[in-house]
Amino acid sequence: MRIFDPHIHMTSRTTNDYEAMYAAGVRALVEPSFWLGQPRTSVASFTDYFDALLGWEPFRAAQYGIAHHCTIALNPKEANDPRCVPVLDELPRYLVKDNVVAVGEIGYDSMTPAEDTALAAQLQLAADHGLPALVHTPHRDKLAGLHRTVDVIRESALPTERVLLDHLNETTMKHAVDSGCWMGFSIYPDTKMDEDRMVAVLKEYGTEKILVNSAADWGKSDPLKTRSTGDAMLAAGFGEDDVDKVLWRNPVAFYGLSGRLQLDTPEPEPLHEGNSILRGGE
Repeated sequence: MRIFDPHIHMTSRTTNDYEAMYAAGVRALVEPSFWLGQPRTSVASFTDYFDALLGWEPFRAAQYGIAHHCTIALNPKEANDPRCVPVLDELPRYLVKDNVVAVGEIGYDSMTPAEDTALAAQLQLAADHGLPALVHTPHRDKLAGLHRTVDVIRESALPTERVLLDHLNETTMKHAVDSGCWMGFSIYPDTKMDEDRMVAVLKEYGTEKILVNSAADWGKSDPLKTRSTGDAMLAAGFGEDDVDKVLWRNPVAFYGLSGRLQLDTPEPEPLHEGNSILRGGE
């Protein structure tokens, strides 16, 4: 089983996770920029983080045979903080980087006017740079948030077929299908979606334009949920081709819209800016 995890926050994970992911079949991933939990207080903290997504994390992933890509954006939660908003002016210099395959995560957290502004501005940046967009649907008032999100997308210069609506569930599925966007589902141990619910969605709606991710952030999460979803699909009667479509070909097709996917894992470098991933050895 080959797996492309289209949304996973490896900054929050250990090298043991990379090793386990490779053993489970993960060969490529996309790491979206997101809220780190601790509020950021300046644009400089964003640029250091973006630099890590383009340098340190690809270095770590390559040690374990995994191709690493990222998305860059001002996330919805921090779009409400005036100290963070100026990062919008810094985004163009990152959106031209080879490993950046989308603008994201963008979208809504609390559905504020500040989030409206940031979402519209970043959809325009995606259109200007020929990139797709990864859109975070809100955790609260999810259906209302999805309606509002789709309205903004349809008013933008970015076609819906270049947008991935993420963190969907059963309540938002029909409207997401009607939107014409790609559809993403995060599989978590206790929250969002689980494997059995995901299988039920796939049975009802099929496998077209559907992506499954583990998200795997600093909270209770599991970077192997993509593999367990594939196993659940097989146990439910889906064929190996169906699993390959959902876990590999669909994410390749969506992020391939960037023209920047490099799925051959680069030869791992021994050091990144003079540092290794080893501690305590020679």
